[in-house]
Amino acid sequence: MRKIVAGLYASLAGVVDSGGSDSWQAPYLDAEALAGIEAGIAQADAILLGRRTYLEFAELWPAQPDSPMTRFMNETPKYIASTTLQSVEWTNSRLLTGELTEALRTLRSQPGKNILVPGSPRLVRVLLETGMLDELHLNILPIAVGSGTHLFDGLADHVGLDLVEVTPLRSGVLSAAYHPAEPGSNR
Repeated sequence: MRKIVAGLYASLAGVVDSGGSDSWQAPYLDAEALAGIEAGIAQADAILLGRRTYLEFAELWPAQPDSPMTRFMNETPKYIASTTLQSVEWTNSRLLTGELTEALRTLRSQPGKNILVPGSPRLVRVLLETGMLDELHLNILPIAVGSGTHLFDGLADHVGLDLVEVTPLRSGVLSAAYHPAEPGSNR
């Protein structure tokens, strides 16, 4: 069965989107961080996006210079979770219809590699709450950002996570991988 794997960058306070320019993240996207991103995309053959991230990426990625990352973002099948979009136009994009959990179960049951969720914090929260997220890769940046979207804002209940791996990068970023804790655990 395929896995749904989310990857996000967050400040020490858990801010993943400051509501404007995310230039505070850029200094940490060095060669070591990009190698980690490339390793993640090598294990994926599909992308899952929420509405806001889809709209941002659909404008951004088609205009980027050719690179392996650009090709991955533009050519890989993309599945969009939205209750408000009526259509999607970015190449290889498909709007998920019906009940999200059932649509994701169908996607996960198909042969293939991981389904990558880059960004999309609201969608990540829904995936955590519904038990549909298999892995959370969180790159914690050594910077304090107080206002903006916090990754777990609006989480209906607590969701326990088990730390699987943590790698400190030379830039001071902590690259942490988590799996949801087993149901019934104390977390």
